[in-house]
Amino acid sequence: MFSRSLQRLSANGFSAVRRGLWRCGDWVRAHPRLAAWFYRDAGTTDENYREFNGWYFAQFSEQEKMLADGPRMAFYHAAISRHVRPGDRVIDLGTGTGILAAFAARRGAAWVGAIDHSDILKHARRLAVHNRIENVDFIATHSRDFTAKERVDVILHEQMGDYLFDEAMVKNVIDLRDRLLKPGGLIVPARFDFFCEPVKVNDERLIPFIWELNVHGYDYSCMERSRPQDPQYYRHTSCDLGLVEHFLGEPEPALSVDLQTLLHESDLPRELRLSRTVVNAGRLDGFAVFFRAHVDEDLSLSSSPLDAGRAPHWGFRILRSETDEFAEGDTIELTLTVGEWAEPDTWRWSQRRIAATATRLTPIEIA
Repeated sequence: MFSRSLQRLSANGFSAVRRGLWRCGDWVRAHPRLAAWFYRDAGTTDENYREFNGWYFAQFSEQEKMLADGPRMAFYHAAISRHVRPGDRVIDLGTGTGILAAFAARRGAAWVGAIDHSDILKHARRLAVHNRIENVDFIATHSRDFTAKERVDVILHEQMGDYLFDEAMVKNVIDLRDRLLKPGGLIVPARFDFFCEPVKVNDERLIPFIWELNVHGYDYSCMERSRPQDPQYYRHTSCDLGLVEHFLGEPEPALSVDLQTLLHESDLPRELRLSRTVVNAGRLDGFAVFFRAHVDEDLSLSSSPLDAGRAPHWGFRILRSETDEFAEGDTIELTLTVGEWAEPDTWRWSQRRIAATATRLTPIEIA
């Protein structure tokens, strides 16, 4: 009896400690300066991402998703077949299992520098030997720490994250371009369109904010006073083509980027203002973030939630909004402000509506 009582007492005590720590964590996250002190004191954001990246992409499960992505692999195979020529010197940034480096070597590249700071590189070396791939040097380092005696003709990369910018693509590729790409050399891929489109989610997949719910007469509206402070709560991730029913407007790029010509990461705008006229009436559930990568006019790769040929291993992200009904002809105006493009936790968005029959603006703020 005594041992059982002691066990219950210990369990209750530890449970109380956990609840206390969770509440402290919520309070700290609600105060940005404190959050920066507690959560980033171990290293800079860049250092923390390097550490995470090195662990994450060493997992076979992550490599499998990319290698099994048919549209992704077809896109890169076609791009390399078109743009790597015999005798070229090539850098493969973030080589992973080394398959893009192998494609380049098979095209007759004189030398391929396959760079990765993940432990996956030891497997890439073994795969190259197994597949009789030559002229590839596997280099275990971060790209910003890499130097070469000669400049290269082509930089290959697949640094796109679900939010396009969240894998430090711009910083890493521009650094290599400025230091190691020959004048007239190519970045593959270099051109990207970033989209942020108002969407209606299929009714059976919709998950509203908790304070919007009324479940068989049980009203949750009082929960709005307890809005979570965690930025991730306001974003949803999916690869499911059945999630989004339709775009409310006609999609068009919110931002287009060319890594061949972009001078600095700081040249990316910190605020985007978008306007969409509603052509598909319905409920607004959020804004879908996705991208399209371009190599040639007839060669591109999409992560759109409504593209049946999308590259499936990339998720699309939905910036959640409180549900609102829009009629055909209404206008949705979105403002997206960005602290750092590579850090979606710093993104904030707000929307307003212009009714087709009125000029009055209705502001709606989303945390």
